[in-house]
Amino acid sequence: MFARTCAAEWTRLWTIKATWWFLAVAAAMMLGFGTIAGLDAAGNPNQPVGDPAWTASTFTALPAQFAFLALVLTAVTSDYATGGIVPTLQWTPRRTIFFLARTLVAVVTATIAGALLALGSALAGFLAARPVLTLPLDEGIDVLATVAFVFAAGTALAAGLGFVLRNTAGALVSVFLLILLLPLLLPQFGYQWLTDVADLLPGSRAVFLLTGEPTDRGMTTTSSVITMLAWALGTLLLGWLRLMRDDANR
Repeated sequence: MFARTCAAEWTRLWTIKATWWFLAVAAAMMLGFGTIAGLDAAGNPNQPVGDPAWTASTFTALPAQFAFLALVLTAVTSDYATGGIVPTLQWTPRRTIFFLARTLVAVVTATIAGALLALGSALAGFLAARPVLTLPLDEGIDVLATVAFVFAAGTALAAGLGFVLRNTAGALVSVFLLILLLPLLLPQFGYQWLTDVADLLPGSRAVFLLTGEPTDRGMTTTSSVITMLAWALGTLLLGWLRLMRDDANR
């Protein structure tokens, strides 16, 4: 039943026009910015020869992640907007199986697509700047693994919020606050406790994993991974609990 539900969710995901639009936006951003970064490096007379082109992958992933977050949110919440969640659960009455299938298909699709586009971004920068930029394999594996983890944790968080809020607009605003606005805004007030709160948000940890910034707030790779996993698993748990306990059409 789980395999059949995953197959149904896979078919549903790729028959929604929004999926293709979000992927097109992400592809345009990551490949376009990667090419621009390569052209900028090639035209800079002070650019050191031999720098890795993988840097383009990490920096283009920051804005492009919102396309993948929106993709997953739409996949989770669109049934609630149209009322299609009722027949969906009639076809798949075991709600845990439905929850796992919908979450897995959406998150894995977004993660794989994001990792492939990150690879494409680095290749675009490399081709635009040859031989100034290089593509070392060992560094590429680390970068792509980091990008994949950030996308996986972020989209899992988005899926959990989608199941909790059951509203596309509300979930989008919540993700925007947690990933972008609050991590940038809270430290600007000058209070240490607000900076500490910002450091616990998933957006701050995603930026640190992708760029290594900021360097003066005590963040580490391990703590950032744990923090993002805690947010992702926590929201998924809340989403599962609401799906199991509340009427689907409320």
